Amino acid sequence: MSIRTVRVNELVQREISEILRRNYQSEAVAMTVTEVRVSPDMRDARVFVSVVGDAATAEEKLRWLRRQARAIRAEVGRRIVLKFLPKFQYILDTSSDRGTRVMSLLDDLPKT
Repeated sequence: MSIRTVRVNELVQREISEILRRNYQSEAVAMTVTEVRVSPDMRDARVFVSVVGDAATAEEKLRWLRRQARAIRAEVGRRIVLKFLPKFQYILDTSSDRGTRVMSLLDDLPKT
């Protein structure tokens, strides 16, 4: 991954987080943008979002986020100057749940 791609990933993540915090504070209070992966051609980006709560709450927040995708992309376009603004695909990040599950399994192992 090139340095430019890494910088764009971080910049887009920071801007989306800021937009959610400022413009959608009541809805986005339980969401965190954990990672952004922009494709090498800068046309597409995967935005990984972690949601606090159960699976139903996470799906509801993800649906809300996808409905707001056009407005969020337009705001990002006003803040960041790129030749091509990537199209965002929002994906639920379950890595923290997996990490918690692994830690609980390790805790359950018998001590030797």
